[in-house]
Amino acid sequence: MSETRREVIKNIAMAVTFAGIPAEAAQHVHQAVADNKAASPKGKYTPKLCNAHEFATLRRLSELIIPADEVSGSAVDAGAPEFIDLIAANNDEIGTQILGGVAWLDRAMEKRNGKAFTDAPVAEQTELLDQIAYRKNSTPELQPGIVFFDWMRRLTADAFYTSPIGVKDIGYMGNKGMTTFEVPAAAIEYAVKKSGL
Repeated sequence: MSETRREVIKNIAMAVTFAGIPAEAAQHVHQAVADNKAASPKGKYTPKLCNAHEFATLRRLSELIIPADEVSGSAVDAGAPEFIDLIAANNDEIGTQILGGVAWLDRAMEKRNGKAFTDAPVAEQTELLDQIAYRKNSTPELQPGIVFFDWMRRLTADAFYTSPIGVKDIGYMGNKGMTTFEVPAAAIEYAVKKSGL
């Protein structure tokens, strides 16, 4: 029996671990996002889990985690916010982490300057993210933010590096036929040196 796209996405979402999403499974998520956009009258993604503010926060975080550079676009350009929303909408644990994390981020920023995360100046956004980016900074107050940001980084990287923009960014050219194969001399030298031979 063939699974529907919805069942495939749900199964992928349920299988998400800290090890990441396999590239072939991620392609189903990217296709579901594209289908969502195609079904929209304006050709824009309609969030499945997040409200407008929460989705704007996902967009901002994705952009801060993997910004555009001279080689490629940002995680937003690669569709990371949409990817994350769709995965989170199909996995209660991840959905709770994402929505709870966005709420935590807003509360933490409001304590600092009275504004939601997306309304804060860039310097204050990155200052807060620098605190929750490292487990060594763990305190009872920061721990929920640290767990959330760890999920966000992983999901953003999965979304980016399984998208056409991310694949191009790492220079992957796919499987190609070769008439000859030569092991690089530097690799042989390194292996011999490490082996002690």
